[in-house]
Amino acid sequence: MGVSVDNIRGLVLAMSSSIFIGSSFIVKKKGLKRAGAYGVSAGSGGFSYLYEPLWWAGMLTMILGEAANFAAYAFAPAILVTPLGALSIIVSAVLAHFMLNEKLHIFGVLGCVLCVVGSTSIVLHAPIEKDIESVKEVWYLATEPGFISYACVVLFLVIFFIVQLVPRYGQTHMVIYVGICSLMGSLTVMSVKAVGIALKLTFSGMNQFVYVQTWFFIFVVLICCLMQMNYLNKALDTFNTAVISPVYYVMFTSLTIFASMIMFKDWDSQNASQIVTEICGFITILSGTFLLHKTMDMGVKPPSEPTPPNNL
Repeated sequence: MGVSVDNIRGLVLAMSSSIFIGSSFIVKKKGLKRAGAYGVSAGSGGFSYLYEPLWWAGMLTMILGEAANFAAYAFAPAILVTPLGALSIIVSAVLAHFMLNEKLHIFGVLGCVLCVVGSTSIVLHAPIEKDIESVKEVWYLATEPGFISYACVVLFLVIFFIVQLVPRYGQTHMVIYVGICSLMGSLTVMSVKAVGIALKLTFSGMNQFVYVQTWFFIFVVLICCLMQMNYLNKALDTFNTAVISPVYYVMFTSLTIFASMIMFKDWDSQNASQIVTEICGFITILSGTFLLHKTMDMGVKPPSEPTPPNNL
């Protein structure tokens, strides 16, 4: 399958995004450490990091990365853009090794290489996205029974995690915080893509902001991003960055590709060999992140002792 110009634009934007986002993990974690030294840590439910300039520098870096990612989804399908988050794993793991003393061993490096190989396989066989002429077309896709069912399952699981699992296992099981971020992230990406398409069409002369559907997608993006930021901060403050990055990547990418397959029907235009190649590429990514996770598992720090409450 040929590579379209829009896919190339999406590819470049997605790679730039991964570099910014991978760096932001490190900057934000350093900010969280400083904030935890004089206030209630994020892992204990505190918000003292909001007064830490270094954390805000990390947030600015992440915003730049997310802006590039936002633009990438307007040009290319999610199945191409999302797997390139593997690059952020390498950036964050390498920087954590040098800046946070979270050691990355040879098998961790091999895991990162496998992530890149798998991502490359997916990118080379990514589908060319169908032309969409109005945000109403995206709304129609989002309100089909298949995606409505998926969204309901996601919301149920998020509520169950927050109410039942976070109080009991949040401080000891990383998958709880990361799971919430990943589940909400899959809905975020679908809404981001809708808003990106609306902006793209608006800039081409077809104003999409006259439709209430566009504003609904913007609202969903804002709510989901706030939830992701909150629980990602808790995860970063409690667990090893080099472990969070790959696990978050695997869960987020898996759910996003699945959501995109349901909503945008990315695989309808592809033959069996292309789909199988993409699946094999993703399995390669999973293998790499699993290897990285296992090699770094001993580096996970234990939950910190409760900090006396203050006014923050």
